[in-house]
Amino acid sequence: MYYLQVYAYYEEVVPTGSDDVQLTPLNGDTPETILYEDFRAIDADSSPIRYRACFTTPTGLGTLEDIYAPYTGAAPRVAPGWFDCFDAEAIGEDLAEGRAKVFLSQRNLEYGIDRVVAVTEDGRGYVWHEVNDCGDKSYDGSPLDPTCPPREN
Repeated sequence: MYYLQVYAYYEEVVPTGSDDVQLTPLNGDTPETILYEDFRAIDADSSPIRYRACFTTPTGLGTLEDIYAPYTGAAPRVAPGWFDCFDAEAIGEDLAEGRAKVFLSQRNLEYGIDRVVAVTEDGRGYVWHEVNDCGDKSYDGSPLDPTCPPREN
């Protein structure tokens, strides 16, 4: 079982090199690609929240904050130990201490799942998926409120 959870389901994502890291502007709905390098990612078909990625960016955190939408309440999810660029505990500490900020990449990438991007003061970046409010309600059977988009079958 351990092998299945840690190794079997994950696959390395082949980067496109052109749109792997995107953020949603403060006054927009369409994500835009930011400058990035050293992109690595893993994903699995077994769950919509298994995606993890790491990258670096030359764009300063202050510049990103001026242009892109923040994302509140995000917490990095633990990655398999072999994907060593993504240390959820260290990322969480950077967020708690204000050394990193989280931005919205794409809302409802899949129904109820948002892609988020955290960037540190020194230009390290991380990507993961968060279950949003509509996803929480949908998965636990609570009534959806009017702000939730219609669910496609």
